[in-house]
Amino acid sequence: MAVKIRMTRTGGNREISYRVVAIDSRSPRDGRYLESLGWYDPKREGVNYQLKLDRIAHWKDRGAILSDTVRNLVRKAKQAQPTPA
Repeated sequence: MAVKIRMTRTGGNREISYRVVAIDSRSPRDGRYLESLGWYDPKREGVNYQLKLDRIAHWKDRGAILSDTVRNLVRKAKQAQPTPA
């Protein structure tokens, strides 16, 4: 089973948000997913996403492929993380 980390659409008309999920690559966009890994709300001001970076790393270690948008969100989240002193 090939696993992808991508977004599923949630919300109604004009209130679109997305859930970042680990899902079988053959599943439809809003199909059944293996694990929810965070969310993304493009209309929200300020911090508009939350990701479980440790779980994303877990799935990547097991061969999961990130979509382009999720890859950009992960890069953005890693840059925003505070560095340990």
